[in-house]
Amino acid sequence: MTMNDGGRCVSADIAAGLPPAAALFHSLADETRLRIVQRLARGEARVVDLTGELGLAQSTVSKHVACLRDCDLVDYRAEGRQSFYFLTRPELMDLLASAEQLLAATGHAVALRPAHGSPAGGLADGDDIELLGKAVS
Repeated sequence: MTMNDGGRCVSADIAAGLPPAAALFHSLADETRLRIVQRLARGEARVVDLTGELGLAQSTVSKHVACLRDCDLVDYRAEGRQSFYFLTRPELMDLLASAEQLLAATGHAVALRPAHGSPAGGLADGDDIELLGKAVS
């Protein structure tokens, strides 16, 4: 998905005539945004935290976070000069759980939510799964 200069992807998609549901799924169709969602499902993080953990440039992370904010999946709280980003919609974990089940049923098991024992739930420890196409166990 191409984001416009402001990083606003859902609004731009809707303005271009894409139905809201398609715009939402379009915004989640990017591996970087899914990785950000996965990380934020474990708890809030600053952009600098995300860049270090995901191994991405600050500008890349900022644009993708802006896209997720545009569809109201992510927001932030300010603490001094720092911004801490967090997921705003618990329903997103339900959507990701459904996607995990659907993919597992088609023979393509993936983990889209945090592993068992983390705040947002997830697959049980020891499950043999893939994380966005990368094998883990």
